[in-house]
Amino acid sequence: MTSQELFRRSIQVSPGGVHSPVRSFRSVGGTPIFFKSASGAYLYDVEGQEYIDFCLSFGPLILGHRDNEIQEVVQDTIGLAWSFGTTEPYSVELAEFIVAEIPWIDKIRFVSSGTEAVMSALRVARAATGRDKVLKFDGCYHGHVDSLLVKSGSGLAGEASSDSAGIGKSFSKNTLVLPLDNENDVQTLFEKHGHEIACLIIEPIPANYGLLIQRKEFIEKIVQIAKQNNSLVIFDEVISGFRVGMKGMSEEFSIKPDLVTYGKIIGGGFPVGAYAGKSEYMDMVAPSGTVYQAGTLSANPIGMRAGLATLKKLKRDGVHQALKTKTESFLNRFVSILNEKSDVEWDASFYSSLFWLHQNSSEPIRRIDKIPANHKENFAKLFHSLLKEGIYLAPSGYEVGFLSTAHTDDILEKTLTKVKKAIS
Repeated sequence: MTSQELFRRSIQVSPGGVHSPVRSFRSVGGTPIFFKSASGAYLYDVEGQEYIDFCLSFGPLILGHRDNEIQEVVQDTIGLAWSFGTTEPYSVELAEFIVAEIPWIDKIRFVSSGTEAVMSALRVARAATGRDKVLKFDGCYHGHVDSLLVKSGSGLAGEASSDSAGIGKSFSKNTLVLPLDNENDVQTLFEKHGHEIACLIIEPIPANYGLLIQRKEFIEKIVQIAKQNNSLVIFDEVISGFRVGMKGMSEEFSIKPDLVTYGKIIGGGFPVGAYAGKSEYMDMVAPSGTVYQAGTLSANPIGMRAGLATLKKLKRDGVHQALKTKTESFLNRFVSILNEKSDVEWDASFYSSLFWLHQNSSEPIRRIDKIPANHKENFAKLFHSLLKEGIYLAPSGYEVGFLSTAHTDDILEKTLTKVKKAIS
């Protein structure tokens, strides 16, 4: 069975033939590849072709596919239970590890996705402040929560407009949207609406519309403005949490948000999300308080144990600094090879083990309106050239790539050899 045959079958029974839009290859063109197995840094498709994977399930797999240590834990857990729907020790152990690791977090609640974590954190913020409005930023993605799946309206923080069909005006009217990298806009907005804003939510390193690395001064200032107006600050660290370091971007910026959301890595490759913060906010959540949130599969034992094993290994082996050094060296060589023969002058933004390929720009790309023209088309050409040589990137020019501990020096050298062949 080929990928094309499977896609023809899938499109008959699923919207667009996929279960998450970016998987469809719509952004880059062509037919999506159907994969049947994975190991380490490699994916294997249904036709037996091998690919070096730099998508890594969009971030969770910091140790690569099916790391031996984590697989042993998963197999052991499957022999114990699949789901309880009741209390169990495994979530306690993961929660204790995270709370001990991040001293400004008192309590954490596990859910099943990053979207669910953000939805719940917003509910807590509204309850804590008695306010309805939320401030988000263009270029940050917080899952498909109705109130955040919106884009800027006309004018400074004008009424946001829906970025998806099916979202009523009652949801978007309480969402204010501003561009990134402009603290003056934030100050002006709070002067007008500060008494109505429950929270400011931001990816401290936006990584869903390219890798838009923000100035520390910008993050510090907007946090200060929010706190001066008694609005809560939510850091969405679903991607960056435990990816850039054990304490995430909060430590990088030396900032303690009121609430933080996690996902991806904390599940060790399984569906896990979480929201966390000080007791004064988390104790508002049922059954301690009146903010209702529940989930049948929350704190699934497989994800809890796989997540804990992953975090312990990251800390034990000092993974983050080694990955950061490896990523910088690899991307510099990658871009240099691309620019030997390409008609497009390529560059790469990278932070820790995240990276984003884009056209060269005269200044750092910190907001979506600064992304070079024709980026989508140029990336699509590059994507397919690399794909033919067995290099798999996320199938969108606006998704970031990742390195893992499974990307050994030998595999990265093999990748660079393939890049040379692809551009020749």
